[in-house]
Amino acid sequence: MRSTPPPTPRHWDGSPLVPHRVRHCLQVTPGSASRLLRCGQSDRCRACGNRIEWYHRGNRRPVRLHPHELPAARVPAGCRWHVSSGMAHPAGDGSSWCRLPHALVCPARDTPPTPPELAQLRRVLAVNSRRLIDAGTFTPSPAPPDDPTPQPTVCRPARPIVQLLYVRYLAARPVEEIQCVAQTRRRHRCTSPLLTPDAPAGTWVLMPATATSGQLALPAEVMAVYDLSRLPYAEQLRWRAQRCPQHAATPTAADLAVADWDPFDPLRHHEHIRTRLPARTRRPGSASRARGAARP
Repeated sequence: MRSTPPPTPRHWDGSPLVPHRVRHCLQVTPGSASRLLRCGQSDRCRACGNRIEWYHRGNRRPVRLHPHELPAARVPAGCRWHVSSGMAHPAGDGSSWCRLPHALVCPARDTPPTPPELAQLRRVLAVNSRRLIDAGTFTPSPAPPDDPTPQPTVCRPARPIVQLLYVRYLAARPVEEIQCVAQTRRRHRCTSPLLTPDAPAGTWVLMPATATSGQLALPAEVMAVYDLSRLPYAEQLRWRAQRCPQHAATPTAADLAVADWDPFDPLRHHEHIRTRLPARTRRPGSASRARGAARP
């Protein structure tokens, strides 16, 4: 005797009833070394147009790696990197393959000189850059003139200098336009800014434009810096992770982009130094502001 299987559930028109699958939002383990999703790592070099991949180092600073693995025998020992648990480490892992920083083979960079073992790869990337330029899919940024004319001081820095956690960074856009990098429930990048009316803000101050150890002195005496060092430690961590207050409280949310903080170098970034404070404006929702400092 054979048992009769239960009838398949069907709609009124006879079509099979397919159970509805609940979509689960991707979450990252709170103790994960990196929150950056794989889809957020791919990018193109702004200088040469070739493909790169972003990774975080152990000190949380991003690094651009060549998108493909290379035989370790063809790469000098001092240039080998490896990726482990989503983090990039400046050393080989003992295997026959390794990763390579894009800066070593970027055809748009003149210094430092490319090692002889990597000269062929650099030539291949240079040819690809020329193809992208000829096809109109990539436009290199114009090189600054050797003797630039003095530009009028603006009241709203396009790339402000920000100090947080006792480190100075160069932001990619104005302070009020810095956007959260977390992923939303709809799997898009969050559009909320970091600077919100209900969260404490920093202050614009004039700080000495002194060079760090081993660097030449700067011609400017002071420079405008958006200072966040007086904020609570948790708030400074939120700004460093580039997350809005809502996603800062959600450690399982992944990142769809790399934080736009570029470690400030007073010699490489001298064109972004401003010697006076931005125009003083009142932040929406704030009831008070500090004297002698301007808020964005």
